[in-house]
Amino acid sequence: MSASRKQARFNLFIYGAGHHQAAWRAPDSPAERLGETGYYVELAQLAERGLLDAVFLADGQAVSPEAAAAGPTWFFEPFTLLSALSQHTSRIGLVCTVSSSFYTPFHAARMLASLDRLSGGRAGANVVTSMWDTEAQNHGRETLGDHAYRYGRADEFITVLRGLFGSYPSAAVRADRAGVFTDPRQLSAIDHEGKHFGVRGPLNIPDGPQGSPVLFQAGASAQGRELAAAHAEAIYAVAADRQMALDYAQDVRSRAAAAGRDPQALAIMPGLVAYVGRTLEEAKDKQRRLNDLLPVEQALAQLAIFVQQDTSAWELDAPVPELPSAADFTGPAGRYATILRLIEIHQPTVRELLGLLAAGGGHCTLVGTPEMIADEIELWLDTGAADGFNLMPPSLPDGLADFVELVIPELQRRGRFRTAYEHRTLRGNLGLPAPVAGGRARRPALGAAS
Repeated sequence: MSASRKQARFNLFIYGAGHHQAAWRAPDSPAERLGETGYYVELAQLAERGLLDAVFLADGQAVSPEAAAAGPTWFFEPFTLLSALSQHTSRIGLVCTVSSSFYTPFHAARMLASLDRLSGGRAGANVVTSMWDTEAQNHGRETLGDHAYRYGRADEFITVLRGLFGSYPSAAVRADRAGVFTDPRQLSAIDHEGKHFGVRGPLNIPDGPQGSPVLFQAGASAQGRELAAAHAEAIYAVAADRQMALDYAQDVRSRAAAAGRDPQALAIMPGLVAYVGRTLEEAKDKQRRLNDLLPVEQALAQLAIFVQQDTSAWELDAPVPELPSAADFTGPAGRYATILRLIEIHQPTVRELLGLLAAGGGHCTLVGTPEMIADEIELWLDTGAADGFNLMPPSLPDGLADFVELVIPELQRRGRFRTAYEHRTLRGNLGLPAPVAGGRARRPALGAAS
């Protein structure tokens, strides 16, 4: 591959039968298999055949009866499922959500280090603050706390996590049968006493092959961006289009530089919902078929809340009626701004807008041939809007198969994606700096193996 051409990175975000809310309703969907380990093994192996960098499992700590009735939510606990997937794959990374609101740093570090060793150095964690008070109520608390509390806890959580990684270096294990199994001089307590956590250390499992698991973040708010800039090695971003992604990337990189970090060491990966067809009409048909499965009354009622308009009489196959400007809107501003952006970008009918919101919400949605999708991916890479993408197939497994079988070969022909895994660790394949004790990063020596 040409070293002068920026290489794409891809992560598969596995969710239910696909990221379109109605995907599970398709006659050929895997809805009955969502509780079977084999389903996820097949997805991970398909992603690995496509040479993707990682699979990612999000998580939630609560479910309402109404949400459970409407469609799939959460099934497996991510660490457990990724441990199983580690035994059926050999190169692809394994990333899971870790909530700083409910885990303690020691518990999370031990589980991550265990997954890293089980997988041969392929573990990663997306550290989140959790979103809903109903989740807190499953953990003996009434609320999650305000933004300042949640992000203060998250910042301390990650600081301790990074301290624990490296506190028991693998080089300390001697297995000297004369009487010394581990060199005790190489183990270090971190003796952390903070506002939220008290942790003595060291971790009770030696570091894995990549030194420490890769730390992801997905912050969109100002506090989230600060957290990502301070700690993240890779970021799952939200952007409806390339300009929005570029604005986000420039903002986070400037914050990282202000924090004394190398801003180019971050791998920023916006979400991508892709409908791929051998012709444009075939791709549009795939999108239409999923959109036609949406329960229209329910989707319109949800849209009415977001736009604070009576949508019940809106004609489904007509353009979206004119909406007030963001400046004149008095409701929740973030989602409304996203809806206005989607209308500006796509000029959709009402039915198409419902579909865009149903499949990925505010994430970028591309509909087209492999060549069209690859063209847009190259633009995002070359303008600095992205280092890769968090793939959110609208349907599974078909949406993933379309991307792996059609888009990946096109990118390979253009020299924009690997034709074989270069490394055995997630950190190596993402091209991230090697960690040193305490989680701080250094650049690997030129030509060094990962």
